[in-house]
Amino acid sequence: MGKKIDLATAPTVKGTTYPPPFDEPCLKRSQIKLGDAAGLTQFGVNLCRLPPGTWSSQRHWHAREDELIVVMEGEVVLVTDSGEEILKAGDSAGFKAGDRDGHHFQNRSKADAVILEIGTRVDGDTAYYPEIDLVSPNTPGYTHRDGTPYPEQQRRT
Repeated sequence: MGKKIDLATAPTVKGTTYPPPFDEPCLKRSQIKLGDAAGLTQFGVNLCRLPPGTWSSQRHWHAREDELIVVMEGEVVLVTDSGEEILKAGDSAGFKAGDRDGHHFQNRSKADAVILEIGTRVDGDTAYYPEIDLVSPNTPGYTHRDGTPYPEQQRRT
């Protein structure tokens, strides 16, 4: 059997599990889980489609996981503490574990954008969301900064 991943049958998720109202900007995103389709365990790889007006995530940073993003199609705006940068097809950006400069991508164009998301999978990682009262500990679900859990959410699209 070959190793080629069939995009048509690879696991795909749409929307987000962020609690309201934080879910709104990410509801139309879709991710093909390439790493899962290949059985990878040490790092994740997603092909993420962002329709116009959609965000890749809320602005966040990881305590223990590195991330690398490559723009495959279209144009996105990378938002960090340093400001905003336009990235086009072929451009990339990396985010080192523990760097507290939160990031995310917004599609402000009139066409779909596609980004390749690559990130390590590290036990005990926590994602922090500096602009909102949200933390993603290395357990299912989200908490407030004080540790109080948000009600569990089904994936919304």
